[in-house]
Amino acid sequence: MKLTQGCFSFLPDLTDDQIFKQVQYCLGNGWAVNIEFTDDPHPRNTYWEMWGLPMFDLQDAAGVMMELAECRRVYGNKYIRISGFDSSHGWESVRISFLVNRPPHEAEFELVRQEVGGRAIRYTTVRRPAAHAST
Repeated sequence: MKLTQGCFSFLPDLTDDQIFKQVQYCLGNGWAVNIEFTDDPHPRNTYWEMWGLPMFDLQDAAGVMMELAECRRVYGNKYIRISGFDSSHGWESVRISFLVNRPPHEAEFELVRQEVGGRAIRYTTVRRPAAHAST
């Protein structure tokens, strides 16, 4: 199951050239760029591990791509994403975030429905083991 999280998630995975162009777009807008990784891509897990510090004041995406290559070398079996943070007044938020690396066997999630009092229904997202994880 292909995890759909962030921008471009319903498109084929981005190539390094496409990633470079997206990072350059972020830098051109004056956004700080950061790289994060995790082995828990649950939709409510907003606390991914940061690879180094956010990269402020960069002019060229090549620096981010060097850091991404090193992060992939160390954590190539995890999810890795790049985010662009806009610190301008009124935004002060992540403006773009997209996956740039996936593990060989992705996590799978199941939506579980539970009927509770008053005919209400609760939904829970449960992580299932990845298919072929033992191979």
